[in-house]
Amino acid sequence: MLRSLLALCLILTAGVLLSQQVSAAEQQPNILWIIAEDMGPELGCYGTPEVKTPTLDRLAEQGMQFQNAFTVTPVCSTSRSSFMTGMYAMSIDAHNHRSHRDGTNPLPEGVRVITDWLRLAGYTTANIRNLTKDRKLAKFYKGTGKTDWNFTYPKGKQPFDLKDWDELKQHQPFYAQINFSETHRGGAWNSAHEYLDYQVDPEKVQIPPYYPDHPVTRAVWAQYLNTVMAVDKKVAFILDLLKRDQLDKNTIVVFMADHGRAMPRGKQWPYDSGLHIPLIIYWPEGNSDLPAPAQYHRGEKSDQLISSIDLSATTLALAGIEKPSRMQGQVFLGSQTEKPRSYLFGGRDRGDETVFHIRTVRDKQFRYLRNKYPERPFLQINRYKETQYPIIGLLRDLDAKGELSGPPAVLMAETRPREELYDIRNDPWEINNLADNPAYAETKQRLSAALDHWMEEIDDKGRTPEDPAIPEFWDERAIRVYSKNLKERPKDWFKSAPGLGPYKLKEKQEKADK
Repeated sequence: MLRSLLALCLILTAGVLLSQQVSAAEQQPNILWIIAEDMGPELGCYGTPEVKTPTLDRLAEQGMQFQNAFTVTPVCSTSRSSFMTGMYAMSIDAHNHRSHRDGTNPLPEGVRVITDWLRLAGYTTANIRNLTKDRKLAKFYKGTGKTDWNFTYPKGKQPFDLKDWDELKQHQPFYAQINFSETHRGGAWNSAHEYLDYQVDPEKVQIPPYYPDHPVTRAVWAQYLNTVMAVDKKVAFILDLLKRDQLDKNTIVVFMADHGRAMPRGKQWPYDSGLHIPLIIYWPEGNSDLPAPAQYHRGEKSDQLISSIDLSATTLALAGIEKPSRMQGQVFLGSQTEKPRSYLFGGRDRGDETVFHIRTVRDKQFRYLRNKYPERPFLQINRYKETQYPIIGLLRDLDAKGELSGPPAVLMAETRPREELYDIRNDPWEINNLADNPAYAETKQRLSAALDHWMEEIDDKGRTPEDPAIPEFWDERAIRVYSKNLKERPKDWFKSAPGLGPYKLKEKQEKADK
């Protein structure tokens, strides 16, 4: 009899505990990261002319838009290694693009990807590839499932539990991310305009002054904005799915990019053009069980400095998880909110076969950069870019003809400055280097000291060069992959490259001639 009573008590106690866990899980919000690949803040709500992004503009109006969000590095593998761990890539030896692909770089003790921390709190995790069972729609409405990390995930385990959207509703609370590749160079970029009712007019776009104002430049920029509009269309599809599945009232939506735009002096370059990303956070409305945190102001455009690694820490905090002790990201929403940043830090190292070492720091007005290899040209060979970026072909062609001047000519210089300093408020394109201007000596010294302190504090692994055999390997690989294309293409290939979308100049001229 006594045993029966004890057993009954244990069952009842277990039932109460399970009920409490289920209740707690129901109160935890779902969290959805929508990640555009290789996209800067070129949206209507950020003031970009000609682009039409009604969905994201509306999400910004109904949510909170962050004007000063930046990634740690300007290329996918290093940036994703950072924001998925909440750590600077330079701290965890993940700072060289396409490094440690042989499985020999586990994360340091106490460092994990955020999905592992979320699982401990009862979250199901997903990296969505499949959005719909409709085969026709699925050609466009899909995710890439991208991870691309420069560290080794534990063998035999998976960082995500699910890949199908339709499974989410039955696995709450969930953390899900979906990656869109339209803004990344490649097939999705080349065909993005085919899914739009409206296409950007190249004559109406605003191009950076460090590019030659040429039809090729305008065509590439217009197609880039077409890809942004394609992303906007896919975000609309996602938001409709949330409503269809009755998930819109308990799902926090985060729209971001993995780094800046895929353009010369953008991707792989730690200027604003390579690091500045859009960041919109939407907190569900009409759910009294999920009140917004005090720091969240619906409809506000915040100028707070946000690093991409802060999204990791903040996501955990919103899920009710205390920030791991080693995590370098800072919480900016919720009860664990930390003091706002005064500086943002970043940099780049080897990208494919191209070896640079640049570190940078930015406050709300100035960006300072330090170049370890100023003797290496800005357009040091990178064969992937030579095949994918028509503007690089244009620059080389115009330079050979002696037709470059001003900021575009700087990109073709044989050397680069050892230090750079830009006043972002007055020079948003970062073309007027103030590093040697005595009037800004104090500003340069302040930022330089802050950068030194940060590199020491995080134990920046980039201070030690890689084994020369590693860039040699990637150089040999790039030669194998791209040399045939580079040799066989015509000299004016950049006028008809797929990256120009519907604006291919050579084809138009040939049709006109006929």
